[in-house]
Amino acid sequence: MSDSLPFSQACKNNRQPILDQLTDVVTGPAVVLEIGTGTGQHAEYFAGQLPHVRWLPTDHPDNVWMCRQRLVLADLPNVAAPIALNVSERPWPLPAFDHAYSANTAHIMAWEEVCDMFGGVAEGLGEGGCFCLYGPFNDQGGYTSDSNRQFDRHLRARLPHMGLRNLQDLEALAAGLGMSLYRNLEMPANNRLLIFRKSAS
Repeated sequence: MSDSLPFSQACKNNRQPILDQLTDVVTGPAVVLEIGTGTGQHAEYFAGQLPHVRWLPTDHPDNVWMCRQRLVLADLPNVAAPIALNVSERPWPLPAFDHAYSANTAHIMAWEEVCDMFGGVAEGLGEGGCFCLYGPFNDQGGYTSDSNRQFDRHLRARLPHMGLRNLQDLEALAAGLGMSLYRNLEMPANNRLLIFRKSAS
């Protein structure tokens, strides 16, 4: 791999703890949609470790270029070509998927975009399908660590629409779309992995 490829240290640090949980969710052949593929490091690592999974990388049209070179060089047979996806434009231009995954996107998106992301995922998932959402979150309207407080202030200073999302707001949003919080897992560096599961229609 070229040192010139876009790189995230956080992706390298958190990939194994996240994978440890994904292996409990995606136990058989499945298509996994990734929203916000970024540098492509998670797509490359997870697909390499989960050969029974077909990984479907997507990112905002302005950012999808970031993952392309890495994934071309990785040349993994179970990774689809990256797709430009604006979560707020429906219908989503995607093939069918069984599960969805997204890391460190909810605090970057505006709340309306978070709602659109959940809506698109819920529309695409079948009964029992899971949406795995990784990142820092507030709980009961409060920060869970000083580092998360500082990070939230940094985000809001950059752009007012950014900021850590409240766990209970996400639960309510998911519930209105037929998804329930199946697991709320503590992860390194004051992050969580929230796993929402689609219920029967």
